[in-house]
Amino acid sequence: MRIDEILDERRPVFSFEFFPPKTKQGIALLKGALEELGQDEPAYVSVTYGAGGSTRDRTVEVTKWIKQELRIEAMAHLSCVGEPVDRLREILEEIRDAGIENVLALRGDPPRGETEWRPHPDGLGSSVELIELISEGYDFCVGGACFPEVHPEAPDLDHDLHFAKKKIEAGARFLITQLFFDNQLYFDFVREARAAGIDVPIIPGIIPVTNFAQIKRFTEMCDASIPDDLERELAARSDYPEAVKDVGVAYATMQCADLLARGAPGIHFYTLNRSPATRAILAALRAARPWDRAEAVPV
Repeated sequence: MRIDEILDERRPVFSFEFFPPKTKQGIALLKGALEELGQDEPAYVSVTYGAGGSTRDRTVEVTKWIKQELRIEAMAHLSCVGEPVDRLREILEEIRDAGIENVLALRGDPPRGETEWRPHPDGLGSSVELIELISEGYDFCVGGACFPEVHPEAPDLDHDLHFAKKKIEAGARFLITQLFFDNQLYFDFVREARAAGIDVPIIPGIIPVTNFAQIKRFTEMCDASIPDDLERELAARSDYPEAVKDVGVAYATMQCADLLARGAPGIHFYTLNRSPATRAILAALRAARPWDRAEAVPV
C-alpha cells in the first residue's frame, strides 16, 4: 500500500526505520528486532541506503524480506551518491518488481572519509532530480527528507524551505524530518512550511536515546541540537547505560505524546536496529492515546 494512502486513511501513523547490517551477527539482530516490532503492527518500515556499495544491495534484500516474508508495508531508501542514472533505474526496477510501492528519495551524504559531496559523472546532483526521475518513470509513492533545524548546507530557513517545496513540486507526497529533541522546532518548521506552500504531511522523526556518546556523534554529524536540560541529565548518567536508556525512553515518550496531542500525523522512529526502547514507547503511547486530544487542524 502506498504511504500517501496510509496517511489519508489513518492517524496516527507509526513507522520504523532500520539500516542494513554488514555482518551475520548484525543481520540476526535486525531480523530479531523486525520480528518483534512487527508484532506492534507498524504502518510501514523503511530501510536506509548505503552509498558506494556499502549496503545498497542489502537495502533491497531487506526491504523485499520485510514486504514478502513479514507482510509489513515497506519503503526503500534510495540516494544519488556514487550511482549513475542507469544503476538507479536498475534499483528502482528491482524494487518495483518486488512489489514495493514506496521510496524515500535522498541526495545522500558524502561517502565515509570524504567531506565534500560530489555527484557521479553520469548521475544526479540532488534529491529533487532523483524525485523527478522516479516520478516521471515509475508509479511509486515518493517521500523526501526535511530539516527542522535547517539542512547543514542551506544558508538559512528560507532557502531550505524553497528546496523542500521543489521536492513537492517534483512529486514527493510526504516529508520525514531529521531527528530533533525540541518539539517547538518541529511546530515552527511546519508553520513556516505551510506558509511557503508546502501542503504534504510532515512526519516527525524521533530517536530514543539509548547511548549518550552515540547520540552526541549523531547530532554533531547532522547539526541537530540537544536541549541543555536533556543533555545535563544524560551526561550525569553517562557511566550507567541502563539509566541513560531509562531517561531516553521517558523523554522520547513525552516528546511523542506532545507531538501527537498537538496534531502531528504520526511518528517515524529511528530504531538503530533495536526493538526494546521503541516497543516501550509505542506501548505507552497506545495506552495513553494522546492523539485523542489532538488539535482540530492536523499539522
